Amino acid sequence: MNELNKQLKKGALEIIILKLISKKEMYGYEMIKYLEEKSNKYYSLKEGSLYPILYRLEDKKLIESFRKEFSGQRKVPRKYYKITNLGLIELKNYLEIWNDFVINTNKILD
Repeated sequence: MNELNKQLKKGALEIIILKLISKKEMYGYEMIKYLEEKSNKYYSLKEGSLYPILYRLEDKKLIESFRKEFSGQRKVPRKYYKITNLGLIELKNYLEIWNDFVINTNKILD
């Protein structure tokens, strides 16, 4: 993978994951599948790439995790993630920074 492409994705993923979780509570594999589907596999993550991002966001208190129990055949609980109030505030800040970056970079590149 091109180094520039890798760095751009890395910078955007924290914002993308935070935005995703702001829409609904999700578990890791669900996020991976959603990203692949919506991006035509441009964002094709492995668990080893996703979970460090989730842990960073959790350490910053932007998201929190919880276990969800299921009745029926599937008895293993899943670890879900949800955004915190601080996470919503930071997401707003991140999106402003991102939009500013995109607008000003495109002014130069266009």
